[in-house]
Amino acid sequence: MKLICIGRNYAQHISELNNEKPKEPVIFLKPDTAILLKKQPFFIPDFSDEVHHEVEVLVKINRVGKYIDSKFAHKYYDQIGLGIDFTARDLQQKLKEKGLPWEKSKAFDGSAVVGKWVSKSNFESLSNLQFSLHKNDEIVQSASTNEMLWNIDDIIAYISQFFTLKIGDIIFTGTPSGVSRVQPNDSLKGYIGEEEFFSIKVK
Repeated sequence: MKLICIGRNYAQHISELNNEKPKEPVIFLKPDTAILLKKQPFFIPDFSDEVHHEVEVLVKINRVGKYIDSKFAHKYYDQIGLGIDFTARDLQQKLKEKGLPWEKSKAFDGSAVVGKWVSKSNFESLSNLQFSLHKNDEIVQSASTNEMLWNIDDIIAYISQFFTLKIGDIIFTGTPSGVSRVQPNDSLKGYIGEEEFFSIKVK
């Protein structure tokens, strides 16, 4: 099982980090050891002083696929979730400046929150999912999937050109604007609509 993450998929988030708008999806991977264990807090790693939260809609793959056409991509998943891609922003910036891979800043242990899963049939349209992250009961990130530069089916089709998708693989579809530093004792809760998908503490 692998975690496949999409970067720079929301225009406002690209702007807030002063990044260039990509011409195709940005892909990076996290190992399964990045998944934060259920009911465990997120511990800020000692190698970073600036870990940011990035809330994202998740998709779980339910069949093996390669070179998937976007018009058939909907057949390769039936569950939707919500999670966090924790990012050691200070370390990431240093790596980017040297032209080095991001993995140390993105794929460290516990850096991937995977909330509960629900059937995609629960939603009228996946192209207009309203989702949000609440930090200490204040909304800090809020967006709709209609703001994505590449929608879920397009993402699946693109990824499958490079990686065979397998049952259980999880796709992180990108984060909207509003990312910010987490600190000890923060409480983070993620919602799609009014439904809570995860709740974690920061230590």
